[in-house]
Amino acid sequence: MPTETPVKPLPTALAADAAPSAARGIAQRWRPAPALQATAALHLGAAVAFAWSLGEWPWIVGALAANHAVLFGASLAPRSRLVGPNLVRLPAAAARRGEVAITFDDGPDPEVTPRVLDLLDERRAKASFFCIGERAAAHPQLAREIVRRGHSVESHSHRHSTSFGWYGPWRFARELGAAQRALTDAAGSPPRFFRAPFGTRNPFLDPALARLGLAYVSWTRRGYDTVDGNAPRVLHRLVTGLAAGDVLLLHDGITARERRGEPTVLRALPLLLAHLAERGLKAVSLRTACGDA
Repeated sequence: MPTETPVKPLPTALAADAAPSAARGIAQRWRPAPALQATAALHLGAAVAFAWSLGEWPWIVGALAANHAVLFGASLAPRSRLVGPNLVRLPAAAARRGEVAITFDDGPDPEVTPRVLDLLDERRAKASFFCIGERAAAHPQLAREIVRRGHSVESHSHRHSTSFGWYGPWRFARELGAAQRALTDAAGSPPRFFRAPFGTRNPFLDPALARLGLAYVSWTRRGYDTVDGNAPRVLHRLVTGLAAGDVLLLHDGITARERRGEPTVLRALPLLLAHLAERGLKAVSLRTACGDA
């Protein structure tokens, strides 16, 4: 059964990019991350070195291979910032206010999402729903209901393809553009945040995000409620080391089920909300936490 090592709160310096201006939905000029700038410089240097001395080609190829291996590893690490900005915790101001962000992926789902909304209402908690464009287009009334109850609808791609992390620039532009249109039509306002399917990305994603004014979000800790039907274990993963400013990941779409068939998230969420109340922490949407209520 999957487990997750408790995550310590990130230093303030690392959380400083948690609310980039893209989170306000304004198209941005894309600036490559420092690691990508270093990669470009390395390739230029390798080309010059190769032209200068053919005898050094094994070292040149080795350096390029090592560089690409590092970028590949960063692309598979959901909370990595190596290939671009990544909101893994809320801004320092939100943490000082005692706020946490509960986020839900893979919906909206006609069976689970309405019950999740009711559970949030009972505790006057707010959340962010990272919806799949096709699902929102199929259930626009659910997307509207999410917004009506004071939550936010964000983007989780249009089709949630297993090959998303391997897309090129044109494929990313089409996928994100289709999701943006579908989610805007369904929810009545455009998403401001984006989370990649399975948490995988590559360097071609960020230019497409910048053009749409989307800020990339991962999470601080997750419950693995898609694979674990035991609600107390899911809760344990979410609250072990929990601190103000954390971004928590659950699912209202694809979710595991308990033995009696109840979706795990519907058992784990009330336990989580009760725990937050006991700790004096407030669940808010990402837009509220990042100053865009």
